[in-house]
Amino acid sequence: MSNIEKVLLLGATGETGKDILAGLEEDGGFDISLLVQPSSANTPAVENFRSRGLKIVVADINGPVDDLATHVKGYTTIISAIGATQQLAQLNLADAIAAAGTCKRFVAGWITVSPPGEVMFLRDEKEKVYQRLWYHRIPYTIVDVGFWHQICFPPVPSGKLDYALVMPTTEVYGGGDVKNLLTDKRDIGRFVARIVKDERTLNQKVSCWGEELSQNEIIELVERKTGEKVDVTPISKEDLIARRQKAREAFRADPTSWNNAVGVYRDDYNLSKYIRGDSSRESARYLGYLDAQELYPDFNPIKLEDVLDEILDGKAVPVYQGRF
Repeated sequence: MSNIEKVLLLGATGETGKDILAGLEEDGGFDISLLVQPSSANTPAVENFRSRGLKIVVADINGPVDDLATHVKGYTTIISAIGATQQLAQLNLADAIAAAGTCKRFVAGWITVSPPGEVMFLRDEKEKVYQRLWYHRIPYTIVDVGFWHQICFPPVPSGKLDYALVMPTTEVYGGGDVKNLLTDKRDIGRFVARIVKDERTLNQKVSCWGEELSQNEIIELVERKTGEKVDVTPISKEDLIARRQKAREAFRADPTSWNNAVGVYRDDYNLSKYIRGDSSRESARYLGYLDAQELYPDFNPIKLEDVLDEILDGKAVPVYQGRF
């Protein structure tokens, strides 16, 4: 056991966190504990983790730093996959990790590639956390993962894909030709299991991806596999910018509203990916990311067509069940 990494994972009940957990368990080379908030300690999801023999650490990440430090002390790898609206809670977590002094790698990220600075609100929230890591000189790895295969498909007239779609849309932005990095969410944990054991990724950013495709290429795939025509709604750059401005105004008026937050996240993502072209291999290289497919050429990512086949076969598991 002395050679097995002691990992503390935050956010294991979330969509990204559960895939990270699955990848770590599949690897088998980690001693995994899960940090959960006191309010979640006895939920069915956490009880399920206990029944599987996973160690549960109950701690308030918003509580006193000294108290939190006692809970994170002793873990060499700490992976944070907490929810999008809770990003700044990681400032307190970073202070506690620094006080504990045992973490050799803090891992976070999990969004599309983009620069900081008013491109994406969520990116700027995360960058505040990264700056706190750098302030404390906490060893880190930022892992960004492209856009999930599972949420990039448009609906078709028959409705045969609808059961697996989250916020389905036929909108195509700026002509639909800008390529974006896509990843099957089940591959995230498999990438992470390799990344956290790799000295090349320490104090680096890593871009994980399975394919690089445009909206038009995705639509072409859907039409070919279903035999149906997608009823596309073109959205111009100008219209998308105006929509995002309205979403940001609504969010500023009530930042506690989940719907307002989702509106900002959605429009930021669409503008960054489909107009600016931030989430591409070229952009990732420019921004200093290591490329996970270059680091691990033997890794065989799940392809978008495979996911579409699962949906058509009725075997897909919808994401964010009950959230939208």
